[in-house]
Amino acid sequence: MKKKFKLQDLDCANCAAKMEDAIKKIPGVNDANVSFMTQKMTIDADDGQFDEIMRQVAAACAKVEPDCKILM
Repeated sequence: MKKKFKLQDLDCANCAAKMEDAIKKIPGVNDANVSFMTQKMTIDADDGQFDEIMRQVAAACAKVEPDCKILM
């Protein structure tokens, strides 16, 4: 399943790259893209685990950029 999310308060391209790398390491994630320019994130992950994966994605993003919010 591929879903797109809007990001709020993502401060820099370096943070976006770090978030993308961290998300790609989560089990069940097939692909991820975090764009600083558009303030959007695309996650491609297993359907059956998507809610749990999104919890892990939110935690990974908070470690890199605590002020950034993922808008569903």
